[in-house]
Amino acid sequence: MTSRYRSLPALAGWLLLCFAVAAFGAQFSPGDWYASLQKPPWTPPNWVFAPAWTLLYGLMAVAAWLVWRRRRQHGARAALVAFLVQLLFNAAWSWLFFGMNAVGVAMLDILLLILAITMTMGLFFHVSRTAGWLMLPYLLWVLYASSLNAAIWVMN
Repeated sequence: MTSRYRSLPALAGWLLLCFAVAAFGAQFSPGDWYASLQKPPWTPPNWVFAPAWTLLYGLMAVAAWLVWRRRRQHGARAALVAFLVQLLFNAAWSWLFFGMNAVGVAMLDILLLILAITMTMGLFFHVSRTAGWLMLPYLLWVLYASSLNAAIWVMN
């Protein structure tokens, strides 16, 4: 069996980890509280979030897997640790925003998430340029989500 195929269980592991974070976040659905909030005009319809996040979590998992495949390369371990840290901030946001209705604290979390994603991307680029680029849609989406979080915080 080639090394490419031996690493497929690792890809499955990264996918499982990323989608476990997604499943955790999905526990905290928008519900009536979110529906009652004033939102900015650039708020997308609720149905957009599930397919967007599905794609993003998939891209994130592949990026982490690409770095994992080069785990013996200098900087790979630090890159993967940074990836895990940003996943924690990611998971915390849904709980803070939708679960606790703590819009201001969620705003702080998402700012830390942006910093963590940016650091992860930089570290990923040193190990695998492809992995770094695969994180870009995620960063852009989280920047967009932060503008929504900030507007909702101000408007409510």
